[in-house]
This record gives sequence, C-alpha cells and structure tokens, in this order.
Amino acid sequence: MVPRVLIIGGAGGIGGETARSVVASGGRVFLAGRNAARLSALGSEIGMPSGSVDATDLDAVDACADTAAAALGGLDGIVCCAGSILLKPAHLTTAAEWAGTIAVNLTSAFGCVRAAGRLMRESGGSVVLVSSAAARIGLANHEAIAAAKAGIIGLVRSAAATYARQRIRFNAVAPGLVRTPLASGIVSNELAEKASIGMHPLGRLGEPGDVARAIVFLLDPAQTWVTGQVLGVDGGLADLKTRS
Repeated sequence: MVPRVLIIGGAGGIGGETARSVVASGGRVFLAGRNAARLSALGSEIGMPSGSVDATDLDAVDACADTAAAALGGLDGIVCCAGSILLKPAHLTTAAEWAGTIAVNLTSAFGCVRAAGRLMRESGGSVVLVSSAAARIGLANHEAIAAAKAGIIGLVRSAAATYARQRIRFNAVAPGLVRTPLASGIVSNELAEKASIGMHPLGRLGEPGDVARAIVFLLDPAQTWVTGQVLGVDGGLADLKTRS
C-alpha cells in the first residue's frame, strides 16, 4: 500500500490516474496543481483534499507540501506530474518558450525534491518524477523538452545519492507519447497520431494507466531497494528498433 502522497499535477491525465490508483490501493492523496476546478472535481470523485499551487515557484511548492502533510497527517511520497510539450527546433524556440519549458518541467521537479528533502529526512519516503523517452533517445524538434526532461534524470540520480542515508528514494518514469489532454494537439491529428504510433515498437500509444501503474510501483514502500532509477514506460520507443 502507498499511504500518503502529494501529487503535483494531480488533475492531469497521468496525475489523475495515479491518484485513483493510490486511493484504490488504500492510500490517501493530496491533489495539487494550477487548475482548481479540475482538482476539486477529481478530489470530490475520490474523496481526497486538493489545493492550488504554481509548481514553478519553489516557495509555493514548499508551502503546498506543508499543507499536504498537515491534511494527510504526514507524507510518505511525492509525485511531480507537472509538465508540458514543446515540439520545435531550437532556432524557432523563443526565449520565453525555453524558460517556460524549463520552469514547468525541471523547476517543478526540483521543488518536489527540495520539499521531500526537508519533510522526509526523519521518516524516509519515495519521490517519483516524470521524465520522457525524448531524454533518452534523440528525437527531432524536441530540443527544449528533451533538455528539461534530461535534467530530471540527472536530478533523480543526484538526489537519490544525497538522501540515501535518510531512506528517501528518488526515481523517475520516462514515458513515450501518452493519450492525455496535454498530448491532444498531436493525437487529434490523424496523420501525426499514425506517425507517432509507428515510432513505438509495441504498436500503440500509451494510456495514463500504463504510466500510473509504474509510478505506484515506485511509490510502494515495499520497493525499499529501488532508487536512482529511470523506468522507461514507452512501448519500447527509447530502446528498441524493429524492422519497418
């Protein structure tokens, strides 16, 4: 069982499925993110508390973690599902798009690591961040998002080493393209969807539940010997090449 978990980006496709999975296993969650209405709706559906947070603001993430710990009676896990998708070559990416991509994906993840290091030093726990297959394999027009998601891999490994003696485990999942609202601009285009499916050796796109199950596995206190790992949940995208 995964007992008490803060999920930042809890109203998104992967975050929402993770919340449902944790609750179904007997755990409790605190949902946080920017969309108060969607957070409240999901909170009502699963009977769990929620609150708004700007995940790019480190102090706001700290305050949110404190609120979640108070609401749940402590924290055993933190999941950061905050993220974005930017598909542009570097020369067409604006300074604002670059800064926004780093803030939403990497700064939010760092905020969760920082909060965990402060709150879980005595009790231990598990932190799961969301990287991407794009950080593990070169994909055209992914420069900004690949850089941000690769930063998450480095962050996970360093934090896992730093806090190992405090029994705080840090791991990441690295999905391929998943059918979420965030990816709607890609999967709503028939040609783009077909091309994306063809890139994944297992012949389909991911579903939120595929990734959520991996996150719950990494959160589980039973996985006490798993830390500093990046788990590809990508239909084989980053590691396999099949014949066309």
